[in-house]
Amino acid sequence: MNAPTNISAQTQNRKADHIRICLEEDVQSHQITNGLERYRFTHSCLPELNHNDIDVSTTFLGKHLGAPLLISSMTGGTEQAAMINQRLAQVAQHYKIAMGVGSQRVAVEKPQVADTFAVRKYAPDVLLFANLGAVQLNYKYGLDECLRVVDILEADALILHINPLQECIQPKGDTNFRGLIDKISDLCSKLPVPVIAKEVGNGISAAIAQKLIAAGVAAIDVAGAGGTSWAKVESERAENPLQRRLGMTFADWGLPTAECITTIRAIAPDVPLIASGGLRHGLDVATAIALGADIAGLAMPFLQAAATSETAVAELAEVLIAEITTVLFCTGNTTLYQLKHSGSLQRIE
Repeated sequence: MNAPTNISAQTQNRKADHIRICLEEDVQSHQITNGLERYRFTHSCLPELNHNDIDVSTTFLGKHLGAPLLISSMTGGTEQAAMINQRLAQVAQHYKIAMGVGSQRVAVEKPQVADTFAVRKYAPDVLLFANLGAVQLNYKYGLDECLRVVDILEADALILHINPLQECIQPKGDTNFRGLIDKISDLCSKLPVPVIAKEVGNGISAAIAQKLIAAGVAAIDVAGAGGTSWAKVESERAENPLQRRLGMTFADWGLPTAECITTIRAIAPDVPLIASGGLRHGLDVATAIALGADIAGLAMPFLQAAATSETAVAELAEVLIAEITTVLFCTGNTTLYQLKHSGSLQRIE
């Protein structure tokens, strides 16, 4: 598929705008939270454990992870994005945590920037996720383009991100979502790697998750509300007052992350589930896992660290793992499996 040069330039500029806005502007949700603050762990002052015996490793989609962490999809397509992805990948490799990249549409439209996503050389053993917008399946994308982005990354799975609100506000957004579930189903049956359905910060409801699982999606990333608001991000890029107004009106739209986890888990006990959306530290990660998630994704904290240095990314990973380990120790659990089934997480009424 050969895209016009002006379209690929627009996509590349959008990538650069997104990084700048996320790092420089206040684009966090303020009216709505991720919902995790409504829960607390029962503290065990006598855990009867040796801290050294605690194991925070897990498996996801058949691959071993050193901790239940995903560096969530963020960026690619620019020189700064290449540096960010390299730093993230090197740290992901060291700590054996999963990593996704930002939408690779720009790499399909402009193959010369594909290398900004190609991090496998820095992370040979890491669970890596390629990424495309699901809506592009209605805009001449198909199996070939999906295979191309998987090949660029040598990815273990493909994330299809679903972002209707962002597309409504984004200048020249792609808003034809009609018939997508059938196209997702067709792709799932043909793609040689698993497909992960992911929102971008407004959450996936149990009803939609059920449809996606029936269509063949292998895992769900809830990407709930309470963190970065892409409505706010796009309002910062607005080309007219209407777009800016829309972005601010819907800045706090969506389903809180905690609600997404619990409602999806209630109807799909076994689907591999990623919790993301407003998670900021290891206590959030542990809370999400105790609620039913398998791993947890963070974007903004890793983006801020990666914009600083690889050392800052490594320090963040260390802190997150230490925080998760501390939750296990102070609740008397040795493993994540025990934490999930311990009953130590209580809802605060």
